[in-house]
Amino acid sequence: MQKYTPYSLLYLYTMPKGKLDIIDKVLDACYKHNPDALFVMSLMHQYEERGSLSKKQLQGLLAKASKVPDMPSNLLATLEATINRMHTREKAPATVGKPLFEKDHSLGLLMDAILAKYPQHKRVLFLMSKFNRNELLTATEKSEIEKFHKHLIQ
Repeated sequence: MQKYTPYSLLYLYTMPKGKLDIIDKVLDACYKHNPDALFVMSLMHQYEERGSLSKKQLQGLLAKASKVPDMPSNLLATLEATINRMHTREKAPATVGKPLFEKDHSLGLLMDAILAKYPQHKRVLFLMSKFNRNELLTATEKSEIEKFHKHLIQ
């Protein structure tokens, strides 16, 4: 007569007929081998609560179960097949995004040329300070710089 633990009785009634619960059997065998193992006990508790384990947890269980000397190889093979069937979450490597603002260096050169000839030009000084603070210049401000350059330098 097989002795049932409260843990195994719970799943005796919840498992569909004809389907073996390999994870439960592996957990029970690991628990019988070392009843003080906290990792196995925590996996048993989670399996009891949620009814499933994550892929990483199953991989840890497989590592523990492979160290049990009297563990049947068919249970280990079935557990390994169960792990291989599970989806692996792969995170994409972090990519460096394109900066939100790129300086238009040609505008900077135009403003430098204007300020070299007219260092006190207030509007160009203002636009140059915006340019140096990496603020966006509007289309009208860009056309203004080009107009100033055309009239004052060329």
